[in-house]
Amino acid sequence: MTRIMTGICAAVAVAAGVYAIDNFTGRQGDTSLLDIQLIGSASAQESAEAAEVDTSTITEMVQGAEDAPVTLIEYASYTCPHCANFHEGAYKKLKAEYIDTGKVKFIYREVYFDRFGLWASMVARCGGEEKFFGITDRIFKQQSEWTRAGGPAEMVDALKKIGRVAGIDNEQLEACMQDATKAQTLVTWYQENATKDEVESTPSFILNGTKVSNQPYEDLKALIDAELEE
Repeated sequence: MTRIMTGICAAVAVAAGVYAIDNFTGRQGDTSLLDIQLIGSASAQESAEAAEVDTSTITEMVQGAEDAPVTLIEYASYTCPHCANFHEGAYKKLKAEYIDTGKVKFIYREVYFDRFGLWASMVARCGGEEKFFGITDRIFKQQSEWTRAGGPAEMVDALKKIGRVAGIDNEQLEACMQDATKAQTLVTWYQENATKDEVESTPSFILNGTKVSNQPYEDLKALIDAELEE
């Protein structure tokens, strides 16, 4: 299933335990959900400037050699079935043949089409760069389970369980999920990147600066090999 980003204007709720900061008023209050506004991609830059959100604080999640001749950026949503399929199949081949061999620097960037993908991202990033890709693998592998766990609370619990299996304790997970500033910054960061690279569906890829669509691994491999031959 492909999801189109254009025209999105929805409230994204971030699981925040029972104590959270109101993102719009700055007041603190008792709530189980913290509303973060997810704006349309066309006004992402204007919103970032108005809110003065410093997206430079967001860490790029990277695998492979820094000086690799090919850079491949993947834009993916944790709730996207096609993204899960890519990570269960093509990504593993890509990692073995190109990333681990120093030929490709792989950059993973999250796309937030819904609040659930944002929650998953906050759990994946909770363990830092060291645990990010391992947690991402688990989130995609168990996508059909946590996305169908029940209501929002059950889905958050299922995601936290994935985090705990990865070695993150409950206290750290709660702190990550309650970080309203980080949530808003991630949303703005996603919008800036997706607008710049004209990302409208997931997974999408940027290969040495050129946008390429999701395709069979052999076709992607041919494009990478062509870049390596230049």
